[in-house]
Amino acid sequence: MPRTRATQTDIARRAGVSQAMVSYVVNGNTRVSIPDETRRRIEAVMQELGYVPNALARGLRSGQTRTIGLVVPDNTNPFFAEIARHIENLGFEKGFSVILCNSDYDLVKENAHVDVLLAKQVDGVIFCASGGATEARDKLRASKTPVVTIDHDISNLRNETVVIDYRLGGYLATRHLLDQGHRRVGCITGPRTLSSSTERLAGYQDALAEAGLKVDTGLIVPGDFRIQGGEAAALRLLNGRRKPSAIFAFNDLMAIGAIQSARILELKVPADVSVIGFDDIPLAQAIHPALTTIAQPISEIARLAMEVFLKQTQAGGTGTATPTAVPSLVLKPTLIVRSSTAPIAR
Repeated sequence: MPRTRATQTDIARRAGVSQAMVSYVVNGNTRVSIPDETRRRIEAVMQELGYVPNALARGLRSGQTRTIGLVVPDNTNPFFAEIARHIENLGFEKGFSVILCNSDYDLVKENAHVDVLLAKQVDGVIFCASGGATEARDKLRASKTPVVTIDHDISNLRNETVVIDYRLGGYLATRHLLDQGHRRVGCITGPRTLSSSTERLAGYQDALAEAGLKVDTGLIVPGDFRIQGGEAAALRLLNGRRKPSAIFAFNDLMAIGAIQSARILELKVPADVSVIGFDDIPLAQAIHPALTTIAQPISEIARLAMEVFLKQTQAGGTGTATPTAVPSLVLKPTLIVRSSTAPIAR
């Protein structure tokens, strides 16, 4: 037979006290004076019966469930895994639990996760979008649940955003390769529905224009932010008629895939082809050659997202109901030079 969950009534009956007295102990009410012996007896019965407070009922009374919904596109990507770890640690320090939802860049799955989070009455949602305008975004905009978006700037969702200056990052990556003497710079993009991808591409084009170079669309190949996608895209570039001497991949995983493709073709990195990534995940330093990349301040992104979330909940939790869009908090990326890039061989 399934075990019946202990209630406050059970504790009161076993301890020989009123249910109100048990409630005071469970909820930590300091306004009522409870004798130490009575408190100890109630706590002993709670432990004996394995009593666990009903978080949902407590949330309905207090208006808070002490939970945060975190929606990411791919939790196997070390960038999002690090984001999740930092947010979970920061939430724990403030007494919040995090419900992690992985959308797999699937808009249907993303929508289903948002439905569940809103049904569970989470105190807020930290949202990393999977793509363009979606039903999930419409629901978040219509709800009174505080929302903080990170990684992507979403213009039609009125909320506070913590985002990197991706255009600057794309410029810095491409400028570094141009400064090394490369003139045929291949580019492996991310999904075109993501603002973070289109902004990196704009930065790539900015650097080429500054150097007086025309954009060669044959050197721009779409990717999927995964190692296998980066490998396939780099093989297309390196097997093309106008093989690039350098490749800028829009994240580190695809850059690692590009290095693998060079090995398949028996090309040396960086002697035959330079490779630069974006994110600065821990693996970037562990591979050989160590990956030159554009670093995102992951811990700072998480800290600011949590800071904004707490500000919204303390203000009454009307995150997406503001009448005008809230300015983004824009952080600057930095260039980290390692061994995967070098001056072009003359």
